[in-house]
Amino acid sequence: MQHFSDAKAVVRALSPDEPIILNRPHAAARAARFFVETFPGKSLYAVKANPSPDLIEILWANGVTHYDVASIAEVRLVRGLLPEAVLCFMHPVKSPGAIREAYFEHGVKTFSLDSSEELAKIVDATRGADGEPAADLRLCVRLRVSSEYSELSLASKFGCDLTEAPLLLQESRQYADWLGVCFHVGSQAMSPFAYVQALDRTRAAIAEASVVIDMIDVGGGFPSVYPGMEPPPLEDYFKIIHQHFYALPIAYNAELWCEPGRALCAEYSSLVVKVEKRRGEELYINDGAYGALFDAAHVDWKFPVRALEDDLIKPEMDFAFYGPTCDDADYMPGPFALPSDIQAGDFIEIGMLGAYGAAMKTDFNGFGAAQRIVVADEPMASLYDGSRKRPAADNVVSLR
Repeated sequence: MQHFSDAKAVVRALSPDEPIILNRPHAAARAARFFVETFPGKSLYAVKANPSPDLIEILWANGVTHYDVASIAEVRLVRGLLPEAVLCFMHPVKSPGAIREAYFEHGVKTFSLDSSEELAKIVDATRGADGEPAADLRLCVRLRVSSEYSELSLASKFGCDLTEAPLLLQESRQYADWLGVCFHVGSQAMSPFAYVQALDRTRAAIAEASVVIDMIDVGGGFPSVYPGMEPPPLEDYFKIIHQHFYALPIAYNAELWCEPGRALCAEYSSLVVKVEKRRGEELYINDGAYGALFDAAHVDWKFPVRALEDDLIKPEMDFAFYGPTCDDADYMPGPFALPSDIQAGDFIEIGMLGAYGAAMKTDFNGFGAAQRIVVADEPMASLYDGSRKRPAADNVVSLR
């Protein structure tokens, strides 16, 4: 993989006709060390956010030992890269074949579930040759919680209701060598209070079930920095989670887990695109809704942008983007603020695409090629580089 100082150096040297993904290993390493050293428990990387083998190995090298895998393909990927990693199959709906392969061939012991049917499936798929249930299952019952404080909801598809959770916890305890409760507050949670609500619901479920709980997994949702989305310091999230965790009716030696995806990898990558055409306030670029900019098109996500030409001097104005395919849906409304004299042939860097950007790329319409290059400069925004000085006292959520 080629190395350059920054995006401008890439453009000057290559003048690329295809999009280029710029990777920043130092940014991912810094994010990993922050979670490993600061979160008061274990951090599982949510592989779905970016399954790049290079990234997974960077996280491992910087202390991330547990991985949230959501498919048998992700199980195979991470186990092939990291023979000693702890893999946790946290998708609540799995095929029997996937469960069986994960358990018997890849050493996966931890499985998530949100129904009695899924529990039965896991128990049956992991039975020994003698027909007896496995004695080393680590089961996590997923609870449905609110996503009201998050930019993207994850409240409707998975998770058992509070009225269902006590019985499911009791049933799971019968087969679990180690029992946990997990939840997900949604992606890009903009307030630590999201976890307070979820942990209060967790408390109610455990109290009603009256079973021993060995682990609480607060899931993902930890935010990154995007235009118009300036979250409180992550330390605030960790502090309030830790405080409420210790107030739960759980085993004295219970573990606290989290599953960061975006927060670990968003700063890892950016994207260099070329303007192919300008039509008023619309720029036609060579990546889009079917490529790394899926979120910009389909969930109206705002990414930071900057022009890479030194001779663009006019004041900024707001633009929308069209991607390269023939589809009208290949449209990103933005707004994206760029110099008003930008034109065809110019290059743009789009930042904070390490999370879900490369993971969502397709080859639709013959587009999708993207060279990967390592750059040494800082990401366009960062939670970890020391530049954000907002004191915890500014947080509107009380820790009392």
